[in-house]
Amino acid sequence: MMSGSCLCGGVTYTLTGALRNSVACHCEQCRKTSGHYVSATQVGPDQLDITSDETLVWYQSSPKAQRGFCSRCGSSLFWRHDDDGGAVSVMSGTLDGKTGIKTEKHIFVADKGDYYDIADGRPQYDH
Repeated sequence: MMSGSCLCGGVTYTLTGALRNSVACHCEQCRKTSGHYVSATQVGPDQLDITSDETLVWYQSSPKAQRGFCSRCGSSLFWRHDDDGGAVSVMSGTLDGKTGIKTEKHIFVADKGDYYDIADGRPQYDH
């Protein structure tokens, strides 16, 4: 079991089972919600238990996806696609302690900011 939270602790959660390696997304929406790019693992709906949702807000960021964030501290926590069987992407930086996961790949690199380079040798995809 792995736990995580937002910066202020208004949203806490636990994850059970194996975690997918992290995927770094450089799309404009991820950059806008995080201030840079995001890196997220993903779990099935039965693997995520939100233990405190006191300040959790879901924002419909596109016609097909929602983002979960803390309304008090602004932490970006979750992303879920309406048609993805309930799977939830969990921002890797919100996990507590060592995760045992690694960055697997970079997606939407065609949209990345011009102020940084991706130089970790992981696969890169335009979409």
